Amino acid sequence: MAGGAVIGTLWMVCLMLPPYLMQRAIDDGLQPGETGVLVAWVGALVGVALLNAWLGIMRHRIMTRVRMDATFRTIEVVVVHSTRLGAELPRKVSVGEVANIGAGDVAQMSQALTITGPGVGSVVAYLVAAAVLLSVSVPLAVVVLLGVPLLVAVVGPLLGRLQGAENKYRGQQGALTAQLGDIVGGMRVLNGIGGKEMLAGRYLRGSKALQAEGYRVGAVTSWIQSLSVGLPALFLALVTWLAARMAAEGTITIGTLVAVYGYVAVLVVPVSYFIEGGYDLTRGLVAARRVVRVLGLKPSVEDVTKLRPAPAAPATLHDVDTGVELSPGRLTAIVSVRPAESAAMVDRLGRYSASAATWGGVPLAEIALAEIRSRIMVADNDADFFSGTLRSVVGGRSEHTGRSVAQALQDAAAEDIVQALPDGLDTPIQAQGSNLSGGQRQRLRLVRALLADPEVLLLVEPTSAVDAHTEAAMAAGLGRARAGRTTVVTSTSPVLLEQADTVCYLVNGRLVAAGPHRELLASAPGYRALVARGIHESVTDSTPAEEAFR
Repeated sequence: MAGGAVIGTLWMVCLMLPPYLMQRAIDDGLQPGETGVLVAWVGALVGVALLNAWLGIMRHRIMTRVRMDATFRTIEVVVVHSTRLGAELPRKVSVGEVANIGAGDVAQMSQALTITGPGVGSVVAYLVAAAVLLSVSVPLAVVVLLGVPLLVAVVGPLLGRLQGAENKYRGQQGALTAQLGDIVGGMRVLNGIGGKEMLAGRYLRGSKALQAEGYRVGAVTSWIQSLSVGLPALFLALVTWLAARMAAEGTITIGTLVAVYGYVAVLVVPVSYFIEGGYDLTRGLVAARRVVRVLGLKPSVEDVTKLRPAPAAPATLHDVDTGVELSPGRLTAIVSVRPAESAAMVDRLGRYSASAATWGGVPLAEIALAEIRSRIMVADNDADFFSGTLRSVVGGRSEHTGRSVAQALQDAAAEDIVQALPDGLDTPIQAQGSNLSGGQRQRLRLVRALLADPEVLLLVEPTSAVDAHTEAAMAAGLGRARAGRTTVVTSTSPVLLEQADTVCYLVNGRLVAAGPHRELLASAPGYRALVARGIHESVTDSTPAEEAFR
């Protein structure tokens, strides 16, 4: 930016040289017998033109580098911070806002930085022009010194209005983009329940409101851009008229008149840059606030300064909030009247939210996050799919043999998915698995989790989107694949609960009963009503122990 400011200043100042050279060529060269003088001044004029062309190219190249460098560095910062936020990102910011940052905000911020080079040059050129005109005529210099700030002041209030309108427009645009993403992501479900028309109508109303706000932004922008062209032209006309009167009165020469016209015509360039720079800066500030707001988000959990080592061998996980203890090497099912409570417990045990949970007696909050992530894995139904071949989608970051992949596909009852795809495991999968059904995505998420083979696997509703026959095959495969490994499933499916070594029954976020599935069916009416989905039994038909927690 400093280099651009130097080159921009030289370019702007050198634009003042042609009017002076033309003045000398007219006054000194257009005299009888002064052909050599005329040729010399014309040669100097050509040389300055070539110099200005080179300076203009270099200024543009440097400002382009500034813009591109700022764009990629900002994107890098946002991406790195997004990965640091991880699972917190979609909870704290909408998809639409993130998309708009990458699609528009970064470019507007970078564009604002390009005003530095010509901006500094415009200030210097304005002062040089004023000094030159002072040597020609004090009234002309006064007009220039007062006129340029006046032109900028006229546009100032419009820039303030633009900033407010742009803020509102960008906010609505982000919300509408997020709504569109939700509609597209849930299209199959919406079609199934007949909600597509309702949400499409809501999107249409939001789109019309955004259109109206866009017209408001466009109205202010059109005034700014028209004034940036019209006001300098009026300013040029006024100064030229004054100089022409002085030439007619003999106060200045014809060459000086041409030079004054040239100086003022050149001043149109910095004036335009002043107005254009204010416009870019206003939009850049709006964009920068949105980017800074995302960069200001903090993850719910972070590594502390003093860390303690994780248990060297498989150990008990204890969730203090619910009272649930997960014994190592066992398959534990979590059943809750409110599914959100069991999902929240999984987040605490996976350290995706702050809690007092312990692992082998050591608080999770005092263990390095990298250690927890490498040994405890949370797999839910919102886990992302990146585009790539099916093999890479389920394989993750580890290398797997064909035999291990085939076994995982069998355990997750996903063999038919591979068989139905044209190129099997080499078939391209679109981002978020959009070319797969909900049930297929769920089974492939289980395949990916089984191939990762973590020490502790926490599964959230792993069979909620499949039919009963497939669910039974997945339950049997899960028990087979995770034998002897610590595994947790949150579910109310009797098929899965039958496979569990221990079932923990939660009421209002607290453990009220634990034991094998069949024992709980006999001893806890509330549990029986919940998992059997009985018509005549109520979930509130509880034991005294359950009522104590209500």
